[in-house]
Amino acid sequence: MTHHLEESTARAGGPLDDARVREIIRDFPVLGQEVEGHPITYLDTGATSQNPVQVLDAERDYYLHRNSAVHRGAHTLAVHATDAFEAARRAVAGFVGAGEDELVWTSNATEALNLLAYSFSNASTDRWRESAGRFALGPGDEIVTTELEHHANLIPWQELAARTGASLRHVPVTAEGELDYAAAADVVGPRTRVLAFTHVSNVTGAITDVARMVELARGVGALTVLDACQSVPHFPVDLPALGVDFAAFSGHKMLGPTGIGALYGRRELLAELPPFLTGGSMITRVTMEEAEYLAPPTRFEAGTQRVSQAVGLAAAVDYLSRIGMENVHAWEAELGQRLAEGIQRIDGVRLLGPAAGRERAGLVSVHVDGVHPHDVGQILDTQGIAVRVGHHCAQPLHRALGVTASTRASAYIYNTTDDVDRFLEALAGVRGFFGVDRTR
Repeated sequence: MTHHLEESTARAGGPLDDARVREIIRDFPVLGQEVEGHPITYLDTGATSQNPVQVLDAERDYYLHRNSAVHRGAHTLAVHATDAFEAARRAVAGFVGAGEDELVWTSNATEALNLLAYSFSNASTDRWRESAGRFALGPGDEIVTTELEHHANLIPWQELAARTGASLRHVPVTAEGELDYAAAADVVGPRTRVLAFTHVSNVTGAITDVARMVELARGVGALTVLDACQSVPHFPVDLPALGVDFAAFSGHKMLGPTGIGALYGRRELLAELPPFLTGGSMITRVTMEEAEYLAPPTRFEAGTQRVSQAVGLAAAVDYLSRIGMENVHAWEAELGQRLAEGIQRIDGVRLLGPAAGRERAGLVSVHVDGVHPHDVGQILDTQGIAVRVGHHCAQPLHRALGVTASTRASAYIYNTTDDVDRFLEALAGVRGFFGVDRTR
């Protein structure tokens, strides 16, 4: 298979533009296809990104030359597999500013957040209360999340509250779909033990002021949990510098394979946190009556691990690093503004979230008057334009914005300004196609 990485990112450190993006696209074979005679315009990275050949080759090379169980064998293949697995951990941890002992492999961000929530409830049992008391919750304690959240950063906390008797509260959003920080100052209080919030909304593209939220939590001694799924792939993120206690992100949103994600935790917290999944490879001593557990991160990685996926994610991190995350961020900010500005010029189409000119990620969601989002998506698909339709696993946010569902376009490093303009032109024709009264 031909490799293009050195060629397409030879100007690493320089800004992205349409010409350079077209070079990068050569690394993504899937984008060379057509739909009904139209070239694919892939604007659904917010759900799942595409994979460059470098990531595909890295995973294939692992299976061809190093496949074995990690941390279990003393033979040569097992040593090589373990080395690759831990090298991948170092690479991905370094990408977000963390130490290798602060990154736990999971299947995805959803599993990472559930792992954390279940570990908190384990801390509330007699078995762990003495050593992990700072994570124990009970009646009178409060867990705070926000109205912006993906269900993966809401439902685990709902269930944790139900298991422990703690109360669940939330920070509302403004009419523009951004966090209401004034309200947050009232919601976060002396009973708050956990503050869980997203870095970037997967619906509106609004970017959270993390420092402000961390300050609120620290002021009352609460732990912070950051959903970084829509930030780590798109702009430079240094999790320790942000000051959050825990964070989760997924590989499949940042050019990596499916089936791999990560939980970040400050090392001193992971050292006290009880495990959730138990079994092989995470223990030091086992009798018929009890077990003792390894230090983090291995303590949280029971069973056979996602070795090839970790190797693939490390290749994705290398790919993004060569391009430069500042360059990724600048390009997506340009595309995001182009999307927002174009949408605001289309009659009968409402932009959800920050208006054009406000800081936002490179994604937009819209409500088209008189046309169901599924119909919008089908019309766009006939023109080769792939977008996401539905509630994007964020029903409370859509409800707060007065809609049940929306159409979302999300850009990445393989999207050009032509892609954005093609989407805007197609979107502008949707209401006319369905004969919806433009004065409605």
